[in-house]
Amino acid sequence: MKKTVGLHALYRSSTEIADRELWGREANPLTRRGFIKGSGLAAMCAALGASIPFAEHMPAGLIPAALADDPNDFSIPGKDGLVVLNDRPINAETPAHLLDDAVTPASRVFVRNNGVPPKLGPDAADNWTLRIEGEALDAPVSLSLESLKRDYRQHTLALVIECAGNGRAEFYPAAKGNQWTTGAVACPEWTGVRLADVLEPLGIGDDAVYVAYEGADTHLTGDPSKRPISRGIPVAKALEKETLLAFAMNGEPLPLLHGFPLRLVAGGWPASVSGKWLNRLLIRDRVHDGEKMLGQSYRVPCEPVAPGADVSDDDMCIIESMPVKSLITSPRSGVTVPQSAPLAVRGHAWAGDFDVRRVYTSIDFGASWQRAKLERPANRLAWQRFSASVRFPAPGYYEVWARAVDSNGKAQPMLLPGWNPRGYLNNACHRVAVRVMA
Repeated sequence: MKKTVGLHALYRSSTEIADRELWGREANPLTRRGFIKGSGLAAMCAALGASIPFAEHMPAGLIPAALADDPNDFSIPGKDGLVVLNDRPINAETPAHLLDDAVTPASRVFVRNNGVPPKLGPDAADNWTLRIEGEALDAPVSLSLESLKRDYRQHTLALVIECAGNGRAEFYPAAKGNQWTTGAVACPEWTGVRLADVLEPLGIGDDAVYVAYEGADTHLTGDPSKRPISRGIPVAKALEKETLLAFAMNGEPLPLLHGFPLRLVAGGWPASVSGKWLNRLLIRDRVHDGEKMLGQSYRVPCEPVAPGADVSDDDMCIIESMPVKSLITSPRSGVTVPQSAPLAVRGHAWAGDFDVRRVYTSIDFGASWQRAKLERPANRLAWQRFSASVRFPAPGYYEVWARAVDSNGKAQPMLLPGWNPRGYLNNACHRVAVRVMA
């Protein structure tokens, strides 16, 4: 029986071999540009169903965007169109074209779980209690969800949450974990109370370092002594006015998969710090040492390392603010358009704790860039809408790329950023395939 290998698996095993076997392309290691011509170029054009006007600019080791989709047969109720990566725990991402809304609908918010969500009825909110304690707190306190809603001012903010592993599927050598592509990000509107308004009257000690969470989800083993996840954030981040104890999403009670009835939302940082099913906060006098805070979880090498290198735990640093990034949400990758009319392009850009200052698009694999129109965010830590109009010089296969620059002057890398053992923080330019017809 002949053994077949998937496209992504082939490229993960060796980009050079994949390029050579599929397209006959040899890479220039200095420029990352490929020498694809003759029968190799003909093979790629045949696979794409069009000529490639800017083939000479196509980087080596690049899977054409038109071939990069990976269909999935599973589904989650209320999450039509999402791609399920894992069912234990449940994890699912959203295709880019379904993230076109300025405010992400609940049905389009990605799902990232580490354990088993609690089984809760709609009346669970009536008796929900949040316990706050820890070494750096004068005395423990318990607050009901009802009192949080009644006694503190409520705020509604659009806040980006993104899995730190979003984009992991592109790293080579491959990293373990859910093979997210681009869809583990969302920007819904969250309603809740500021964590600072709750904590500051409680007598936080001068020795307070971290605010950590625990939730009502259970470990996959069912062992009640084990926690699936318990992470945290420095006190300064906890006290920012955008850090919320949230009980609603887009004007409705939180969906169960997204933390009903109460969760933490710390926008701009890995979504893993925004604990769901929140029932306990810990005011720590040290960096929190809960589950998935130690070892290499949600950490990257403190200094750049070679791809595939072994990195000791002591040389790994905790991920904080997420990097600048952009996502093309229209057109959908694989669209066919006439050459006679310009193509409208739009999407979102975000930059962790910072603003996005500029977004550019390219149709020639990054050889040249055109500045896009960029809107202001709805509030700090919300994503920003961008739009552009592009024209194509001839019929054929193109890729539209997007590249954002943040308020610190940092830009997205054209391809992959520095490799890391867990495949975190891939903020390479997003790209969509476009076939242009005469």
